[in-house]
Amino acid sequence: MTYRVCFVCTGNICRSPMAESVFRARVAEAGLDGLIEADSAGTGGWHEGDDADPRTVSVLDEHGYGTGHTARQFQPSWFGRLDLVIALDAGHLTALRRLAPTEEDARKVRLLRSYDPAAGADLDVPDPYYGGRDGFEECLEMVEAASAGLLDSVREHLEERPV
Repeated sequence: MTYRVCFVCTGNICRSPMAESVFRARVAEAGLDGLIEADSAGTGGWHEGDDADPRTVSVLDEHGYGTGHTARQFQPSWFGRLDLVIALDAGHLTALRRLAPTEEDARKVRLLRSYDPAAGADLDVPDPYYGGRDGFEECLEMVEAASAGLLDSVREHLEERPV
């Protein structure tokens, strides 16, 4: 059975598509392509149908990640098919937990940086949208740092599942 992860930020053009691309690469490197699926969405629909921000695409390309992406808005009905919903900051965490139809669904929502043991107390990935390219580079570093721990956690859940 496939384990499904959805990364969520505000508009689904910067942070969440970056996290999706990095995590997909980690999944492929681990040889788990058929077992884990990743996608992304935004808490709002302002950019639905748009490509990822050009700065996101540029940073991902420069670091060897895939970049095919079309923005969309997260829907509460998705909780039923998702195993894990990864919020990029505390505001997204709160919004997603409010959208969750059940307590069980609300427990599926986690902060990405909670999977990075070196993250410290600030678990937000800052929104790079209104800044320069440096913010996108910083975002990528945070996403990469958390992706290994996230993959380890997902792998544990996969091993616990009945066959």
